[in-house]
Amino acid sequence: MLITDPIGDYLTRIRNAQLAGHRMTEIPASKMKKAITEILYDQGYILKYKFAEDEGKAGLIKIALKYDQKTKEPVIKGLGRISKPGLRKYAKSDEVPRIINGLGICIVSTNKGILTDKDCRKQNVGGELLCYVY
Repeated sequence: MLITDPIGDYLTRIRNAQLAGHRMTEIPASKMKKAITEILYDQGYILKYKFAEDEGKAGLIKIALKYDQKTKEPVIKGLGRISKPGLRKYAKSDEVPRIINGLGICIVSTNKGILTDKDCRKQNVGGELLCYVY
């Protein structure tokens, strides 16, 4: 099956799994999706992840979703795509948006790799605004 927006598909699979109350979700892997998954884990939005490699293929990413222990609500409240295949959005280092005044993160594809908005400001690099998470 041909997917025209793999990052949008990645975000939708996570969003749908949380709405259905699933603990785990599996997503077809790519280098960019792996980098985004690592950022989500480092920022505390997901519980665990595992890269399952297939022979000759990119494989799967298995993500354990994180929920609040008391309320059973998902940790990720909002998840959305900024730059789409039909309309790419780029920003300089000082123009990268702050999500909910710094409480959320904006994931940016730069020439130094996939970074958060805070890392972009520290390293003084801009790039394509991929998505936001809060």
